[in-house]
Amino acid sequence: MEAPCSPPTAGKFVVVGGGIAGVTCAEQLAINFPSEDILLITASPVIKAVTNFKRVSKVLEEFDVEEQPSTMLENRFPNIKVIESGVKQLKSKERCILTEDGNQHIYKKLCLCAGAKPKLICEGNPYVLGIRDTDSAQEFQKQLTKAKRIMIIGNGGIALELVYEIEGCEVIWVIKDKAIGNTFFDAGAAEFLTSKLIDEKPEAKIAQKRTRYTTEGRKKEAQTRANAGNIGSALGPDWHEGLDLKGTKEFSHKIHIETMCEVKKIYLQEEFRISEKKSLSFPRDHHDQSVTTDKEIWPVYVELTNEKIFGCDFIVSATGVTPNTEPFLCGNNFDVGEDGGLKVDDHMHTSLPDIYAAGDICTASWHPSPVWLQMRLWTQARQMGWYAAKCMAAASVGESIDMDFSFELFAHVTKFFNYKVVLLGKYNAQGLGSNHELLLRCTKGQEYIKAVLQNGRMMGAVLIGETDLEETFENLILNQMNLSAYGEDLLDPNIDIEDYFD
Repeated sequence: MEAPCSPPTAGKFVVVGGGIAGVTCAEQLAINFPSEDILLITASPVIKAVTNFKRVSKVLEEFDVEEQPSTMLENRFPNIKVIESGVKQLKSKERCILTEDGNQHIYKKLCLCAGAKPKLICEGNPYVLGIRDTDSAQEFQKQLTKAKRIMIIGNGGIALELVYEIEGCEVIWVIKDKAIGNTFFDAGAAEFLTSKLIDEKPEAKIAQKRTRYTTEGRKKEAQTRANAGNIGSALGPDWHEGLDLKGTKEFSHKIHIETMCEVKKIYLQEEFRISEKKSLSFPRDHHDQSVTTDKEIWPVYVELTNEKIFGCDFIVSATGVTPNTEPFLCGNNFDVGEDGGLKVDDHMHTSLPDIYAAGDICTASWHPSPVWLQMRLWTQARQMGWYAAKCMAAASVGESIDMDFSFELFAHVTKFFNYKVVLLGKYNAQGLGSNHELLLRCTKGQEYIKAVLQNGRMMGAVLIGETDLEETFENLILNQMNLSAYGEDLLDPNIDIEDYFD
């Protein structure tokens, strides 16, 4: 029998989701409306707070992500009230949200920031792990301590970071592309990074200070997580810091990459024995293509579309995410994008009255700037959450607002394989067709610079290493200055191009 409903709580503004987009949105609304109650509904007792925010340039920003008990957010903003419960249903006609604890919450304006969940290659298999939130990252660490060999499926940011960070365990990395990091890099940048991956990892790690997992709230979380289906909010940058990613063996790097293939079939140990198929041992080195049959017995076996079979202790599925729209769609006529996200216009407004969306759950469906694209990254989650709050605030007092400058140019700074990586604009010539040219400069082990030009104007760039070019390139993309006259000199290391364009 369901508990009797409490009288509904009402907030002028209600935000769903305790990740970066939701928390940023709630904070901004709390600042704009200090006398209004802002309700933040989240399934987890910990929220994601942006700390040490630093603007690197006009559009590039860096920040740390800290997991904090929700009480810390309420202490910082007395008018934010955190409701710790999952969402059961949205009744948009009644402007009401039903939460799993049996309560109802009435809103005037609502922002959905429920994030996304991992696309698992296989649901319900105990040997397939998805890494998306803190709980799944810690479960992965626990499994890794007992592992001799794992398989990683996927080619995005989490796969790239994992492959580099794992020590003492054989890693078979399966990617459907020709080269690693296809989301972020072309073949040249991938080759630059692969050499770092194949080498041993002697250099000391640069001390990082990003995602920190506070222990307060952990016991409470264990109790509230009786429903294992709850998805926590996405990991922030450097999520693996503070996790000891070591397997059982005494070596640092042992990685084998299988390209241009996907998973065909997964066998449990007994199924594999009955099938009488043969699995391959771990290739001895990256040039040696000879194959030998594996004598070891593994808990799980993976057959790839290239017909190779490998055994391993477990599989990490890092094949992207699906917007977490499930509790909101039933009975509500949202426009949904091809990627499954809630379509939003240039004011982060969905197709339903007074309902906004931000972060991984939404699909940008406005006509974008020629050098901006949506990617489900923590930087965009913060920007969208902040901008959605501004739009909600303006609409509630009948004002109009210009689109935020952060949507003028795609800009993301991160770290892969201990290199600083800056991505600007159409960094992989996305949507430019064959009508573009690339300028490249590469110093092995030090830097990789790529500029994408169309009709003499810079449209995007990839900067790996300490290049100090991000601000100059950002300005060149935003200004759309004709660079035809400079030709190859644009990347000549003996010419300080900042002097040209100051």
